[in-house]
Amino acid sequence: MPAKKKLTIASVASEVAPYTKTGGLADVASALPTALRKIGHHVIIITPLYFPSLKEQYQLKPLEHTFSPSLGKKKLPPFSVWWREHTKGIPIYFIDCPEILERKKRIYNDAVDNQSFLYFDNAVLALLKHLHIAPDILLCHDWHAGLIPYLAKRRLEYRSFFSHSASVFTIHNLAFQMGGAWFAVPKEKRDDGRRPLSPWGTPGIKAINFAKRGIIYADIISTVSEKYAEEILTKDFGADLQHILRNRSGRLFGIVNGIDYDVYNPATDPGLYQNYTPDTLHLKVKNKIAFQREVELPQTSNQPMIALTSRISEQKGFDLIMDIIDPLLRLNVQLVILGEGEKRYEQFFQKMQRKSPRRIYTQFHFNPKRETQILAASDMLLLPSRFEPCGIGQLKSLRYGCIPIVRRVGGLADTITDFHPTLNRGNGFTFGPYDSRDLLVAITRAVENYRHRRVWAQLVKRAMQQSFSWEVPAMKYAKMFRRAVKIRNQNHTTKQATRQNKNPNGH
Repeated sequence: MPAKKKLTIASVASEVAPYTKTGGLADVASALPTALRKIGHHVIIITPLYFPSLKEQYQLKPLEHTFSPSLGKKKLPPFSVWWREHTKGIPIYFIDCPEILERKKRIYNDAVDNQSFLYFDNAVLALLKHLHIAPDILLCHDWHAGLIPYLAKRRLEYRSFFSHSASVFTIHNLAFQMGGAWFAVPKEKRDDGRRPLSPWGTPGIKAINFAKRGIIYADIISTVSEKYAEEILTKDFGADLQHILRNRSGRLFGIVNGIDYDVYNPATDPGLYQNYTPDTLHLKVKNKIAFQREVELPQTSNQPMIALTSRISEQKGFDLIMDIIDPLLRLNVQLVILGEGEKRYEQFFQKMQRKSPRRIYTQFHFNPKRETQILAASDMLLLPSRFEPCGIGQLKSLRYGCIPIVRRVGGLADTITDFHPTLNRGNGFTFGPYDSRDLLVAITRAVENYRHRRVWAQLVKRAMQQSFSWEVPAMKYAKMFRRAVKIRNQNHTTKQATRQNKNPNGH
């Protein structure tokens, strides 16, 4: 049997770790290409250059060409391109247009995001065409890259060059479909996904629904967990796109994210106070004592430490935690919160920290090194999300022997199974209804089991020995990519046959 052809993949994302990061998307956009390269495929990464300081920080090299893009008949501001080797064999290209893409502080700014990412998506195709790369796969991560399947198929300047390139639109979080809130757009102005785009610079650009067009025009749609692929077909999780998704359900796939086990490794992580492995679990507690000393929490190995290391938002279940904060603290736990997001939650927990400084520590500025320090120090991770497409926080926590307490939803349901002490199986504590009382029961169960030290040590060791690396997901992505290529080639052949039937003499 002949060996399968290695694929050429262009992975496009609005953020890629370590260069720019606001959440899990950046981790996936960094690690998945690396995993695909390891199994033999050719991958390039394309992302915006938001901050000029990255050029010096990462020693980026200029591409000796200035691009003068257009969108239809409209000339757009020029852009240049910088690049470096992301990991061995994978170049990453940064689209640099200060007028459109440069940011002062935040990557995302609702007021200009639609215009910024329309520009970026168009620039991606212009760059690939200049490089003479018509990849087998245009991998478009989340809504920011959602117009690429549309532009590659509908724009005259691109559709011939990319006629054999299959597009895969990966939904990381369907709640976000465009710059700003899709539901705030008046119904009469909402994008149907099929009409021509509003001209560059006109108010209509703010109403473009990138995710909807990605779903309609991509050859394959994927999500970041199997459960979430099922959920988004329903009204509760479909964010008003469930009908379109149902129409394309035969092209919809769910693949659970992984994490980079070279990056997230408690045995080698340079940021930890003390490295450890499943076989040297007795060393993990040294991280707890050192962290408690640093942040001025009482130094004790027997008091359960519960971590919250996620975006501070309604989606992550912070309302439920606020509802039960008093009975939660009466369980004699220490609560450590790391993240950034909505001010109302930050203010609440800052107030609680002032009230209970021996029980609560907060840091509302995300830092990757701090994240793994906290996971190494903590006994449990709290992630009671209202919805969760995949979540990689619970995968990191398992790696560091920090037991997840999660709601059975989305990727959390795919990766965390409820602990059964009698049968000695499971890797976390789960609850079902989005209800603060059910959450409190799950936390109480975890705390009670924590007191049985031998049983808890077995649970932690089993959690650390599970594999959620990118190795298996990468192979599933490759299989899905081959299906996308097959679909694209079939569609191309069908269109050619249709044109020949209409013009049998070539006229």
